[in-house]
Formats: sequence, C-alpha cells, structure tokens
Amino acid sequence: MPEGDTVYATAHRLTEALGGVTLTFGELRHPRLSTVDLAGRVFDRAVSVGKHLFLRFDEGLSLHCHLRLDGSWRVYERRPPINHRVRAILASGSRYAVGTLLHDMALLPTADEQKLVAHLGPDLLDPDWSDDSLKEAARRLTADPDRELGQALLDQTLMAGVGNVYKSELCFLLGVSPWAPVSAVDAEKTVLLARKLLLFNALRPVRNTTGSSRRDLWVYAQNRRNCPRCGGRIRLEGQDARVTYYCPRCQPRPTAS
Repeated sequence: MPEGDTVYATAHRLTEALGGVTLTFGELRHPRLSTVDLAGRVFDRAVSVGKHLFLRFDEGLSLHCHLRLDGSWRVYERRPPINHRVRAILASGSRYAVGTLLHDMALLPTADEQKLVAHLGPDLLDPDWSDDSLKEAARRLTADPDRELGQALLDQTLMAGVGNVYKSELCFLLGVSPWAPVSAVDAEKTVLLARKLLLFNALRPVRNTTGSSRRDLWVYAQNRRNCPRCGGRIRLEGQDARVTYYCPRCQPRPTAS
C-alpha cells in the first residue's frame, strides 16, 4: 500500500501539472460518478491527508480517492492509452492526469473533506504540523502501552502516513522488535523520527532511510542481505497479516513474562 510520502508526492505532482488551469476534459469512470463532467472547471490543487488524496476544483468541489494497494495517478504530456483500469482522466491541452485503480472515489464539497478523515491521527506530513500535533500523536500512540509497536505504527487513527516500509525501518532505527510493546519506546521520539523519515522522502524519486547511496533501506525487503549493524541475516515474518522485516540480533523479540 502506498505510504504517506507517496500520496504526498502524488498530490504535488498533480498540482504541478494541472494546478490553476481550466480542464478541457474531465471524466470519472465510477458507477456513481459516470455522469459527472469536469470539463470547464478549474483544477485548483491536490492535497494529501495521510494516505487519502483530495483533488480540489473551483466552486468548492473536491474529489476524494484512496490509492490502497494498487491505485496510482500518472501525468502524461500527450494522450495516453486508456484501458479498463482507468478510473479518472483529467486533461488540459495536451497534458493528462490519469488515475488508475482508484478506490473510495467520491465528490463532495471541499468544506466537508474533514468528515472523511476525521478518524485519522495527526498527519505526519501536515504543512501545519505543530507541537500540539506531536503531543496528540504521542498521546494516541501511548493510549494502549501494551500493544505491539508494529501494530500501533500502522494504525492510521494514531498518526497518519506510516505504512509497512516505515514500520520496519522505524523499529530497526529505534532498536526494538516490532513485537515489543509501545511502552518500550519514547513516544515523542518515535513520532518525530517517523515525521523526519517521511519529510526526507516526500519528494524523492527513490525512498531512502539510511542517508547512504549504497543502501537505501535498513531492513525492509533486505532479507537476502545482512544487517548493517551486526552482520546477521535480516529476517522476514508475518505480523497481523502483514510482513515485517527485522534483525533478530539487534531487535530480539520480547520474552514472555
């Protein structure tokens, strides 16, 4: 599933391509929206909230969508091939933005966007992030101190934007097992580190959590490589129907009490 940085970059790319222009073509290929024609509307900009995406148009109209596992938006400089997976086509002149396999599509007043994301915790890439955002995310994270950290990091109602890649990378950088309880880490430090990683990667073409050009990721999808700290083999295991990568030496599982 695309993580917060991917959705943020998608919003930036759409805004850069079509922001402020009048659409010459605007089609939504969704049963509830198939009669909507967005041609003639001004596309203002796109914004991300966690893993949710809102495309804003003039007269206070927004299109909401979620990328989930397989959705994407791509920008083209000429009309691209259109197939059955396409769910949205926006164009101005020769420039096209095409949404493929989009989920949860809905048109709504821009003023009502918050209703669709009110359940989320603080957005780690919120441009208005503040100390209050940090404290609220930390409060939510520690509300269940016995919960497995790997589970909690993926819970978008605690803080929005972390996916499976950052879950694994955060646990490694914090030096704790994904199966350790939330109480094993400093909550504010964890939130700040998550935000730092997402911000660093928000507009990067290749995600990097190490700061090195020789190795992009510490443990995620690195199970054929050795741990950069101890030299042991990175392992891959399931955790609540999701995979997690970790070093069993540097991040030993908690022992039963």
